[in-house]
Amino acid sequence: MAFFEGFDLRSIAVSGGDLRLRIGGSGPPLLMLHGNPQTHAMWHAVAPVLAERFTVICPDLRGYGRSFKPGVSDDHAPYAKRPMARDLAELMTGLGHESFQVASHDRGARVAHRLALDAPERVRKLAVLDIVPTIEHFERTDMAFAMGYYHWFWLAQRHPFPENLINLAPEDWFRAHTSREPKDDDFFHPDALADYLAAVRDPAMIGGMCEDYRAAATIDLEHDRASREAGDKIACPLLVLWGSKGRIGAWYEPLDLWRAYSAADVDGAPVNAGHYLAEEAPEEVLAHFQSFFD
Repeated sequence: MAFFEGFDLRSIAVSGGDLRLRIGGSGPPLLMLHGNPQTHAMWHAVAPVLAERFTVICPDLRGYGRSFKPGVSDDHAPYAKRPMARDLAELMTGLGHESFQVASHDRGARVAHRLALDAPERVRKLAVLDIVPTIEHFERTDMAFAMGYYHWFWLAQRHPFPENLINLAPEDWFRAHTSREPKDDDFFHPDALADYLAAVRDPAMIGGMCEDYRAAATIDLEHDRASREAGDKIACPLLVLWGSKGRIGAWYEPLDLWRAYSAADVDGAPVNAGHYLAEEAPEEVLAHFQSFFD
């Protein structure tokens, strides 16, 4: 199958700027959100199959890929997950979808978590891949997390320290960052890899990525604590998947953690993959998605 066969590549305006996305298929709407340091291209092996049953919408998040990129700010508010989630709610409204299902990985799953809290009437089902809630990572930080996910703390350092270093050798940084589990040179699909590398060569994207992590360590925690204190929980059925070769299952009990943040059914399982589940084990991910999503 050709890369995103049957999908249209578009740019659609929301209040903050333009979002690049691919859209394809027909049926109930399914929004698919990517992680870091990637783009919507990470869904290339999964989205075309799902498009046989769903209208699949795969955007680049603000700050990533070829979507709009707010500049660096002192409070990092433009990269809080709340406005990032509003982008997606606005996008789906513009496409004519008042309610929809969401599949999400990594940073995109953090945006999806906030979207499900802030707009519960919009999200009918949610799948999160290889994460636990942001606040749990920070509150449970130990030596294993600090060493294994050191980038959470390095990328959140003050501008422009991490940006300057990454921009000196962005492709080397990408390959090091994505090799927490050993990978062959052909691990990423060549078209997807080309899209990822084009993004990391853009200093504005590197700035947006760092602001995303700075927001996670500051304003996002304020929002997360307020939601927890208010008793706000995910109201829709939740699917939790994690890579058996990665860190999430080794450090946490993912289903138990997510059940504390959900008022609805939570199900899930490990997938025989590292962090990049949808690219390493697309058949397993598809099997879970096809049985979970309506």
